[in-house]
Amino acid sequence: MDKKLAITVFSFPPDKGNVGTAAYLNVFSSIYSVLKDLKKDGYNVEGLPETPEELIEEVIHDKEAQFNSPNLNVVYRMNVREYQALTPYANMLEENWGKPPGHLNSDGENLLVYGKQYGNIFIGVQPTFGYEGDPMRLLFSKSASPHHGFAAYYTFVEKIFKADAVLHFGTHGSLEFMPGKQVGMSDACFPDSLIGNIPNIYYYAANNPSEATVAKRRSYANTISYLTPPAENAGLYKGLKQLSELIASYQSLKDTGRGNQIVSSIISTAKQCNLDKDVDLPDEGEELPANERDLVVGKVYGKLMEIESRLLPCGLHVIGEPPTAVEAVATLVNIAALDRPEENIFSLPGILAATVGRTIEDVYRGSDKGILADVELLKQITEASRGAVSAFVEKTTNSKGQVVDVTNKLSSILGFSLSEPWVEYLSQTKFIRADRDKLRTLFGFLGECLKLIVADNELGALKTALEGSYVEPGPGGDPIRNPKVLPTGKNIHALDPQSIPTAAAMKSAKIVVERLLERQKADNGGKYPETIALVLWGTDNIKTYGESLAQVMWMLGVEPVTDGLGRVNRVEPVSIEELGRPRIDVVVNCSGVFRDLFINQMNLLDRAVKMVAELDEPIEMNYVRKHAQEQAEELGVSWRMHHGQMRSSSRTCT
Repeated sequence: MDKKLAITVFSFPPDKGNVGTAAYLNVFSSIYSVLKDLKKDGYNVEGLPETPEELIEEVIHDKEAQFNSPNLNVVYRMNVREYQALTPYANMLEENWGKPPGHLNSDGENLLVYGKQYGNIFIGVQPTFGYEGDPMRLLFSKSASPHHGFAAYYTFVEKIFKADAVLHFGTHGSLEFMPGKQVGMSDACFPDSLIGNIPNIYYYAANNPSEATVAKRRSYANTISYLTPPAENAGLYKGLKQLSELIASYQSLKDTGRGNQIVSSIISTAKQCNLDKDVDLPDEGEELPANERDLVVGKVYGKLMEIESRLLPCGLHVIGEPPTAVEAVATLVNIAALDRPEENIFSLPGILAATVGRTIEDVYRGSDKGILADVELLKQITEASRGAVSAFVEKTTNSKGQVVDVTNKLSSILGFSLSEPWVEYLSQTKFIRADRDKLRTLFGFLGECLKLIVADNELGALKTALEGSYVEPGPGGDPIRNPKVLPTGKNIHALDPQSIPTAAAMKSAKIVVERLLERQKADNGGKYPETIALVLWGTDNIKTYGESLAQVMWMLGVEPVTDGLGRVNRVEPVSIEELGRPRIDVVVNCSGVFRDLFINQMNLLDRAVKMVAELDEPIEMNYVRKHAQEQAEELGVSWRMHHGQMRSSSRTCT
């Protein structure tokens, strides 16, 4: 096959040790996997080394030239005359960078293209942005531009190597962030000039649809999603583990004469672990009544559980390698932790909490307050959830630890009333009476999710794109919140910006906001905070379908109203009686991506703030109104007459 492919890797911050970095991706192992597969399909990959490690060495180390930083392999030296002849916009770069070759990607005489060629495959290192030492220059310069070395790289790819396609490998490079218009590129925009006429394929993290949208709009990319590594609980170590053991001892011995002694050790160890920065602890050795001891231990225990359950990504993803059974368990446990009312699916923690006559929200609230019994119950629910999911996945796993035959196994379990593994596990716990019907519905859904998690279409989608064929589109975002992101290997799209926040996002936001306010109230002597600052990120709101936006709305005490097409075009205030607390003033700082993608939601927030400020309510129950009046008095204006021209204290910043 005569097709030529230019694979572009990134190096940020610019240093030899950072070559081939990308979000959640093992870049060189993935490239090696891709090239072996392309070789089977007839691509000329002459000279490909035997291992990914050798591939890294050949790209990174130049055996002939000795450059200090970065000391990369030089694949091509482009003299100035050739560069100017092949790069029609080269003169536009001189205002910022002077005459070529300049000092970046240059030996003083030639422009250097870093990388390595294997037959018809070129693996190149994208040059640095060029402004790393003076980022303010990029922000304020009207004539900001790529440097000559950056332009020479893409000139080489298109006009000297003559690539049939370029594959940008991982999230993310800087081509799509080069100066120019936000959308609707023209020949005056540098992303358009740089990419030229080369088809641009881009492996992009599935959980980052907002910046993938930037790559589409500004560099014409076909963004193929790759799976982010599964997240596992952080666990405990050293002093934190010792603290956990002390708490277990207290629970066994608290009614004996050793209760105060153990609590004193817990307080001492907690302070050594710096938990006193998050938990209000009494002095060591202080005699406490039994109920106060329980409260102190409960608060420490709750914080310990929060640390233990924090999610950390496990390693890096490799293109073409589906998750193992253990990794699938970690993902499924998190998927099972969410209610999905639109599909009539109840969360596993919620189902288990109901067996002891509680709601999971109530258990969370009690745990946050440090009620020891609720902290312990939450731990039991968490452990039982993981155990039930592990028992289910084990039924679909072969001797090598790989997930196989999900469909047949699930059909056997659900269709022929065979012993349900999750029921078998739960029968050994206090949750033996969990609702069987709700569990069957949930685990049927988890079985479908499991099939999607272990599906492998990332290589297949790339080959489809290289053939010039249609790559199936799919949403980007968090696969835990939206399993429709799976399987990866889809051409990522974002979402309808007018569809957020969704009902599910609003439900989650209410829980988060109320827990936050209860915690703040407890820390502030029973008083609610009057003002809370919150950042709205484009990526987070796409991944969560507007959960952060919904949090702002619920703090203000308003709810979104959808039209017949599911678009959110207005909000309505919730009565103070229903809200049960004051309306909180919110200072909103939004990212540039959020501002550009969600302009309608920005206007919606503005209308919501004005609506809340106008409500005829006592100022002690409406801090937005209170602060608007205070600001009007300070400025000497009538706030009712001029609120349209002034911003209340709830405001947005860009």
